[in-house]
Amino acid sequence: MRRAATFFKYASLVLASLVVLTPLVVVLFASFKTREEYSTSGPLTPPENWFNFDNFATAWTGGDMLRGFLNTTLILVISLTGTVAVGTLAAYAINRFDFAFKKWILGLFLVAALVPGVTTQVATYQIVKSMGLVNTPWSAIVLFLGTDIISIYIFLQFMQSIPPSLDQAAMMDGASRFTIYRRIILPLMKPAIVTVVIIKGIAIYNEFYIPFLYMRSPELNVISTALFKFKGPYGAQWETIAACTMIVIIPTVVIFLVLQRFIYNGITAGATK
Repeated sequence: MRRAATFFKYASLVLASLVVLTPLVVVLFASFKTREEYSTSGPLTPPENWFNFDNFATAWTGGDMLRGFLNTTLILVISLTGTVAVGTLAAYAINRFDFAFKKWILGLFLVAALVPGVTTQVATYQIVKSMGLVNTPWSAIVLFLGTDIISIYIFLQFMQSIPPSLDQAAMMDGASRFTIYRRIILPLMKPAIVTVVIIKGIAIYNEFYIPFLYMRSPELNVISTALFKFKGPYGAQWETIAACTMIVIIPTVVIFLVLQRFIYNGITAGATK
């Protein structure tokens, strides 16, 4: 029974890996194929020439990928910085202070997280347009900052693991509330911050709808809308889209592999010793 359980455990892991990796392999093979080769070969057929970088060159120049990376980086940095600042401050205030309607506020956060975003798109667009933010990067930044209830809940979950005795000890030494937040709470929430940065960063990086709707000017091109340039009413350049997709995937994979270990780290191991 033990051997059978071990076999099924590893077999399920192998099957799950194949399910996840097969689409990536298909995209990788397609990115090195010519248009004729792509139309005549199967999706899992390796390319004849692994040194065919014409699709990557077309994707980089035709899709204006450099501008897309710069605009995406600008939106990412400002949005993630604001998300971390607002989320950690909100979690600290909700967890450490008692005030009127505290449970009602938490309930409203939950309701806001359950409301489908598509049902509020008309009102959201009218608000963003009235603020004069359409066709500016700030339209995406404001929307990414204003729809981040999940990040606040992640920070709240981590805040519950930080002993209040740390705050009390710092207050006995004369520290203010903001000093406690900046010098004690914020460093201890590093794993939660990295978790939110990974989850929210990848979501912003891959977001297509908001940039496509609110940032239609060519100079506001981002990574996700760059792929759409190779899709037209009479067909699509799938081999070029595949190359563009590989260019987009590489930074995400590298950043995730570098930062994923922080997700599993404890945040208060030995904090009260």
